[in-house]
Amino acid sequence: MHAFSFAILSLLLSSTLSAQPGTPASTRAPLAPLRYVELPLGAIKPQGWLRTQLEVMRDGTTGHLDEYYWKLKNDSGWLGGKGDGWEETPYWLDGAVPLAHLIGDKPLLDKVQRYIDWSINSQRKSGYFGPITKTEREGKTMTTCDQGEDWWPRMVMLKVLQQHYQATGDKRVIPFMTKYFRYQYDNLKNCPLGKWSAWSTARGGDNLMSVYWLYNQTGDTFLLDLGKLISQQTTPWTQYFGGRNWVMQAAAQQNGAAWMDRHAVNVGMGLKLPAIQYQGSRDPKLLQTLKTGWNDLMLLHGLPHGMFSGDEDLHGNDPTQGIELCSIVETMFSLEQAMAITGDPAYMDALERMTFNAMPTQTTDDYNNRQYFQVANQVEVSRGVFDFSLPFDRGMTNVFGPYAGYTCCTVNMHQGWTKFSSHLWYSTGKGLAALVYAPNTLTARLPGGTSVIIREETGYPFTDQIQFTIDVPKATAFPLDLRIPGWCKEASLLVNGKPLRKDKGGQIVTLQRTWQPGDVLTLQLPMAVTTSNWAKNSRAVERGPLVYALNVPANTSKHELKEEGTYFELKPRADWNFGLPQSLIKDPIANTTVTLKNPYGFVWNADNAPVVITTKGRKIPGWKAIDGVAHQPVSTRDGFYKGEVSDNEETLTLIPYGCSKLRIVAFPVVR
Repeated sequence: MHAFSFAILSLLLSSTLSAQPGTPASTRAPLAPLRYVELPLGAIKPQGWLRTQLEVMRDGTTGHLDEYYWKLKNDSGWLGGKGDGWEETPYWLDGAVPLAHLIGDKPLLDKVQRYIDWSINSQRKSGYFGPITKTEREGKTMTTCDQGEDWWPRMVMLKVLQQHYQATGDKRVIPFMTKYFRYQYDNLKNCPLGKWSAWSTARGGDNLMSVYWLYNQTGDTFLLDLGKLISQQTTPWTQYFGGRNWVMQAAAQQNGAAWMDRHAVNVGMGLKLPAIQYQGSRDPKLLQTLKTGWNDLMLLHGLPHGMFSGDEDLHGNDPTQGIELCSIVETMFSLEQAMAITGDPAYMDALERMTFNAMPTQTTDDYNNRQYFQVANQVEVSRGVFDFSLPFDRGMTNVFGPYAGYTCCTVNMHQGWTKFSSHLWYSTGKGLAALVYAPNTLTARLPGGTSVIIREETGYPFTDQIQFTIDVPKATAFPLDLRIPGWCKEASLLVNGKPLRKDKGGQIVTLQRTWQPGDVLTLQLPMAVTTSNWAKNSRAVERGPLVYALNVPANTSKHELKEEGTYFELKPRADWNFGLPQSLIKDPIANTTVTLKNPYGFVWNADNAPVVITTKGRKIPGWKAIDGVAHQPVSTRDGFYKGEVSDNEETLTLIPYGCSKLRIVAFPVVR
């Protein structure tokens, strides 16, 4: 081992103690303190329907993609082979690594360890790491940075190694990252982020995030200077979000000028940049910039399922626009970072909305097929151009398949559920915080070393009650933060069945008390049926964090295309062209019937939907699909559609959007 490595290792042995599995790391000055600190990967163990979701992923693509997808197999560049050495293997690991630790799956842990070990062992004397470069394949040694390759895939692998360290405390990781960042610091001026691709420029926020994470482990001051350098070379998302002209221009233009700045996946990744830069600057204006940018983005491009459009460009708020699966999972991760840094419950609400609505619908029940683009009002899934700004020559962006469209989503989709699961809880330094909700068991250590186990039992987001059973060895005082969602008018809290307090929605409440062994804390979040207004004066039906869509039964057919493999099309076998009556808009509760069943097993399909809402609607004969697209009828400012409408009322069955494949979610309003 080089003297440099010995020095780094000895320096870090004492500084990594607080980051061993089971204890979150604190923030070091001069970085701004985090409002909430991530817990070690593995501290949260999903249960109930969420555990089933992760087991489906283990049994499907997430657990087995490396066995059959050529870019990940033995000849992968990330195993020293001649195969793909760019983003796809790191993308897969970015979801497979947390999955393995969340459910404690030994075979998957063994699989991912092979890639992790190779990546760590690949580090050159210079600090560079990763697949063998062109120069090295010619039998030469890298002597200058321009003999390396794109910075971008290494940014993803750093996230993988960061999660691996949080779960295992692997002592190789901190010296490895320190040495690589020293290499980056020494070479970014001659080989800037954008030297090999614009992707690195657009996604430099991920690089900066890992730099600041490492600084919080080591306190090595050169990392702060590296952070400034990366910020200077990254797409100025912070300026875009605060300046506001960018988001308006993105809504108006779909030409080739600056298209990378409108690319929805880049935007989703870029959303974290103002919050991460705030860590370095402590300037509160950056947090306001993020809030302004998020609100503008959703105002001009937002769709009922909680995501902004992006097919691939940002493309306005019409419910016929698509959204790429990669955009969803990357935006989720950015929100998970933003809520930790800012503590703003608005980002927590946004995270839940897109997780429980937009994400589940875009994959099949076995987690082996996915859509590149989904459509909010999706009345057909087939090959075609649709209303997308990037139709592709083969028209494969809307179908379900393992490889249809770009294969980035084949490998990147895995981080969505896994990172959501690992961010259900955070540390507050003195206590714990439950910021988004799903069934799980948390095991953590409090300041002073007391262990606590909290069992969170719930059918949320389908049911309105969350029960926390707190297991401590003796009476223990610590604060517990709980989020009251913005959609909830008033929540009730009970301890051991006795009323404790009531709180309005849209805030974090802190319960500072001495908890007794076995205390049961109950959070009741009454869910009323409401409606919300969307593009062209359409309406969506909501209940709690879920948006509901007309369940359109489908005929499914399997096909094959030489270039992209097998794929599935879905065609409707029932009418979908209905409008909602004005009476429902005026009084949603009186004009709907809610039927609940206990969520168990795999919940994200029409057959297992834990909630069904029935109501009445009337058919709009002139509303027909053209080339698979159900262009939205316009409701006037008077609040209803003035074209021909059937005289007959019919019963409509609405299910959670995430349980649907063909659907209408943004309805015209009729008399």
